[in-house]
Amino acid sequence: MEFYEDRFAPVSPSGQYLNSSVLSLTIVAVLEFEVPIHDLQTIYLLKNLFIPINQRFSSIMVGEKNGTKKWKKVEVNVKDHVRVPMFPAGKSPEYYDRYLSEYISRISLESLPEHQPLWEVHVLPFPTANAAGNLIFKLHHALGDGYSLIGALLSCLKRAENPALPLTFPARRLSKSHEGGDVKSILKRVPQVSSWVMNTLLDFGWSVLKSSVLKDDVSPIRSGDVGLELLPMDITTMEFDLDHIKQIKTSLKVTLNDVITGVILLGTRLYMEGEEQNSGDSNSTALVLLNTRNVEGYKSISEMVKPKATMPWGNHFSFLHVPLPKLSSPFPGHDSSAKFNPLDFVYASHHIIKRKRNNAAALLTGGLLDHVRKIKGPETTSRYIYNTLSNSSMGITNLIGPLEQMTLSDHPICGLYFAVAGVPQSLEITILSYVGKLRIAIAVEKDFIDLKKFKSCIGSSFETIFKAAVPS
Repeated sequence: MEFYEDRFAPVSPSGQYLNSSVLSLTIVAVLEFEVPIHDLQTIYLLKNLFIPINQRFSSIMVGEKNGTKKWKKVEVNVKDHVRVPMFPAGKSPEYYDRYLSEYISRISLESLPEHQPLWEVHVLPFPTANAAGNLIFKLHHALGDGYSLIGALLSCLKRAENPALPLTFPARRLSKSHEGGDVKSILKRVPQVSSWVMNTLLDFGWSVLKSSVLKDDVSPIRSGDVGLELLPMDITTMEFDLDHIKQIKTSLKVTLNDVITGVILLGTRLYMEGEEQNSGDSNSTALVLLNTRNVEGYKSISEMVKPKATMPWGNHFSFLHVPLPKLSSPFPGHDSSAKFNPLDFVYASHHIIKRKRNNAAALLTGGLLDHVRKIKGPETTSRYIYNTLSNSSMGITNLIGPLEQMTLSDHPICGLYFAVAGVPQSLEITILSYVGKLRIAIAVEKDFIDLKKFKSCIGSSFETIFKAAVPS
């Protein structure tokens, strides 16, 4: 548990950026249950399991005269944070699927009350196609990033087959460091260092331009409308087998993230081209969220909140600007007359993300934001982040989940997913793994993107890439 010396603690700079008059983001996490949840003791569980996790869950954000904000500890009336909506009884799972999607869209537009801690829980006890009941956590992004908040939720859950054992997570392959200190090895590194410096400067400069003056083309996935964060969204989910993704990964000798990103970007381009001819070659950018921790799994909350923790609580992320490969030529300089190869989207994703992850552009961007905050204040910095989001076409966020099934108070959880609300974009994609499956949540601007058609394009993209990479 996190303890404060007094009833006030400073809000981190990133926490202030994400809760301002310019930008206010919330994370909506959905737990799907195998069994009915009418008897789930929600109030008791929140009071005794959730709130004690971190004192931010029992604090409000207050401003001072100089513009800085602090967390103020308050008494929490748990009932004020729990919503159980009225819903028509006796309807089909398909009806309740639509009701759930519309409900998530509606609560995503509602601001969290500032006079109480910035979270809510919504209990939806009716059966949908995927679950016997759903529990929705709505958490303000200022409380922490996806890693922190999903980690907090996981700390409330137990391993289904043996509650005494900890949850485990997929292993993350870490890149090997270069070894050797002789003259030959040092000389070999000179071109690598030069390339690293050049890539850092180019990516940082392009990031600054994309956050200020360069905007993506208006396209079938980017309306360019002002105030997108205030407009309703449609949301749906789809699921892939992680073993199938691993087969592609092994065949192509890339990472799981490369495969997932390649599938999403190809599917997006297929949708764009289907909606408007030649838009598959438009100038479009995906913002891929980069967790700046060295993540190998979730730490306990007590470990996260320790001073100088290796994987600390809070908001520790940056954005990678990833240009969507063009449908006619996924690689710059590629012969557009050559036969289309869907695997080029995976290879292009691998090349782009590897280059951008392995330089210091994200670090320089973080330094720039801190510099702007000190000179012009957090509101100006928040405006910079807002422009970063609105000038791009889509966002992609990927988190790892446990390998084992979980339970909440002996109620088995059969699925979980999350979405980010309040983002000024027409298309947001979030990804979370759980028990050998990969759950993708797709949130789109309502009445602008055809959600059913977009989902179909992502499915077609996966099938095309799988068949090309793993011949039968």
